Amino acid sequence: MRTEWWVVAAVAAALIATTVVLAGLLLVRLVRTRRLLRDAGIPVENKVMFWGALIYLASPVDLLPDPVLLDDIGVLLLAVRSLQAAAVSAGVARRR
Repeated sequence: MRTEWWVVAAVAAALIATTVVLAGLLLVRLVRTRRLLRDAGIPVENKVMFWGALIYLASPVDLLPDPVLLDDIGVLLLAVRSLQAAAVSAGVARRR
């Protein structure tokens, strides 16, 4: 029975580590995206999608009920990528 607890603890630690890494990546992207939102030339629908993703992140409604918020982070990362792509096509930001 001790082995089962170690497996459960290892899986839980892996999920927590994945969530922390994704949250760190998300924080960096959110700071960059905030700068893009202040710049002109970004289409309104991309800004609305970004703010909608933030509202989804904060809302209690969830597509996949899980304790590690992987779907929330995924939705927000998708919105950030869309906003960054719109900024690149509008000439606000340059692709690295």
